[in-house]
Amino acid sequence: MTIIAHEPAGFEGRLVTIEVDIRRGIPSVDLVGLAAAAVREARDRVRAAVRNSGFQFPLDRVLINLAPSDFPKEGSAYDLPMALAVLGAAGSVPDPGLPVLALGELRLDGSVRPVRGVLPAVAAGLGAGIGGFIVPEDNLAEARALGRGSIHPIGRLAEAIDILSRLREGRAPLIPGGFEARAHGRGPRTAADLAELRGQSLLRRALEIAAAGGHNLFLFGPPGSGKTMAARRFAGLLPDLGEDEAVEVATVYSLGGLLDAADGLDRRPPFRAPHHSASTEGIIGGGHSLRPGEISLAHRGVLFLDEAAEFRSDVLQSLREPLEEGRVSIVRARWATSYPADFQLILAANPCPCGNLGRKNAACLCSSADLARYRRRLGGPLLDRIDIRVPVEPTSPAQLIGPPGESTAVVRARVEAAIAVQAARYRDLGVSRNARLRPELVERFCALPRAAVLAFERAVETLGLSSRACHSILKTARTIADLEGGASISDAHLLEAVQHRRFGDGESPWPGI
Repeated sequence: MTIIAHEPAGFEGRLVTIEVDIRRGIPSVDLVGLAAAAVREARDRVRAAVRNSGFQFPLDRVLINLAPSDFPKEGSAYDLPMALAVLGAAGSVPDPGLPVLALGELRLDGSVRPVRGVLPAVAAGLGAGIGGFIVPEDNLAEARALGRGSIHPIGRLAEAIDILSRLREGRAPLIPGGFEARAHGRGPRTAADLAELRGQSLLRRALEIAAAGGHNLFLFGPPGSGKTMAARRFAGLLPDLGEDEAVEVATVYSLGGLLDAADGLDRRPPFRAPHHSASTEGIIGGGHSLRPGEISLAHRGVLFLDEAAEFRSDVLQSLREPLEEGRVSIVRARWATSYPADFQLILAANPCPCGNLGRKNAACLCSSADLARYRRRLGGPLLDRIDIRVPVEPTSPAQLIGPPGESTAVVRARVEAAIAVQAARYRDLGVSRNARLRPELVERFCALPRAAVLAFERAVETLGLSSRACHSILKTARTIADLEGGASISDAHLLEAVQHRRFGDGESPWPGI
């Protein structure tokens, strides 16, 4: 009997075959194959669960091999496949005649608890030609997300044994995967509406442009000016994820143990806002089991770093390569893996440590050394990858009590129209948004008319822009043109793009410094 397990290491993970040999000797269970502590402890859980499910555990020497043996195995998902493999080797369960992938943690009474990584496990099994899957009941919606394979949910070990018997007889009930029976998802992650952001016309315009083109965003201004409020409403401007994108996001969350199986697939883009005390492993990913970090959990969505200058400098600088590549590679002594990390970055920061720099009727108590240290936290290389930088001023009392602005739904309609234009333009080119244009595509799709060329040259010379900054302005101008339905970039589009880019290059990122 061939029982397969899955090790959720990296985005794809690896399939593990459970091999069992039973021979005469003092009753014991030996486990080989680079099993970590949680897997080694499964010997006692499996023995108790088998006995309490009404079956006889072999009273001989049992050897369990987790093959291949050249990479570590971790977690409690090996409990169920090990129990089935042992019972199969002992003759207590008939061979179903086909490989079966099983996942689940066993309680001592024989019941089965949900585990992480079920979605990528099913994907890996389907890729290897495995068609039968036994998963915990609470992981059923997750296991069915791909719409293929024969998925069998169980609540107890005895049910899994019954399924194997039915598979051999060809009488197992088939529960095929499919979106039609899955829950509708959690919907928008926040009910906050952009209409609640009063005034702030420049900020609202920047949010719309960033959402339409997939551009990264930097908001800076004194405390209470609306930076956080605006950023937390940004994800509502993004369109729903497509089917494949939603599965990608669900896979990452499954690997991180954060997927709420009862909710099914969520079509809304993720929004992640880690605290500024987060470690490099927490943001980038890694740790003992190389789990995905915040940048991967924000895949196809938004990563918001509030109080960005309070993050450790090494944490901020580690974002540079993923921002460029849309993927993060994690290399450790034992193994290496990678996760998708195609996200939009929003940074928000005060103008100085005390927050009063440039503020009316307030005195800044920060020294020049404090200011320099504070600014160095972000660093030029990271800031160079931010297309849009917006100074945020406090809203006046008259604006606060005035009428609301456009709602999220109204702005999102324009954003979706601009995204549709980009998707049609870049079909079969490997990109879908202006912010991801490669240099050769910038030259092809962001050509300037003669009048705009002169304005562009003056801006580059005045601000001392890098080559990356030049491309950034052109891509932002292309997005502005798409929002306005323009076939080509005009000088007005270009000048607005320069206005959104200028802070942090030729000028200080903080007004007044």
